[in-house]
Amino acid sequence: MSTEAQINANRANAEHSTGPKTEEGKAASSRNHYGHGLSTHTYNDIFFLLPHESSEAYSLLRIRLLDEHRPENETERILVDRMAQHHWLRSRAEAFESGCFRDDGTLDDKRLALFMRYRTSHERAFSKCLAELLKLRAEKQKVEIGFESQKRAKEEHTRKQEQHGMAKEHHEWEILLAEAKVDHQQSRTLNRNMDETQRLVAAAEEAKKAA
Repeated sequence: MSTEAQINANRANAEHSTGPKTEEGKAASSRNHYGHGLSTHTYNDIFFLLPHESSEAYSLLRIRLLDEHRPENETERILVDRMAQHHWLRSRAEAFESGCFRDDGTLDDKRLALFMRYRTSHERAFSKCLAELLKLRAEKQKVEIGFESQKRAKEEHTRKQEQHGMAKEHHEWEILLAEAKVDHQQSRTLNRNMDETQRLVAAAEEAKKAA
C-alpha cells in the first residue's frame, strides 16, 4: 500500500509532466493508442502510415479513388478519403494475417482471428462509404431530375398559354374582319339604295317638267 509520502510525490510528478509539446511528440503519443495500426486513426486530419509503408502508394490510391468518383463537395470528398483509408487498412490487416503463420509450422490463431476481424470490418466500412456516396449521388440526381421536370412542365405551361393567347388573338381578328365585311356590305347596299333614290327623284322631276 502506498504511503502518504509516496502519494504526494506521485502527485507532484504528475503536475510537472505536461505531456508532449511538439507536433511530432503529440503525433507519436497519439500513435501509441492504436498499437497494431488497424484502427482508423488520424491526427490533425493526417492518416497514419506504418514506418514500412509507402506514403506514395497511399497517395496514389487516394488520387485514383478521387479520379474515379470525382467528389463534387466536401461530404463526398470525406467519403472518398474514408474509402481510401479503409481499403488501405484492409490490405494492412491482410498482410498481418500472413505473419501469423510461423516458419516452424505453428499458427498464432488469436492474432489471426484479430486481423481477420479487422479485415472484414474495413471491407464492410469501405462498402458502407461507397453505398453512402452512391446514395448521395442518387438523391442529388433525383432532385436535379425533379427540377428539370418542373422546368419542362413550366415551359410547357408557358407554351400552351402563348398558343392560347395567339389563338384568342386570331379569333378576335377573325371577328373584326367579319364585322368589317358586314359593314362594307351594308355600306355598299346603302350606297346603291341612295343612288336608286336619287335616280327616281331625278326621273320624277323630268316627268314633271315635261308635263
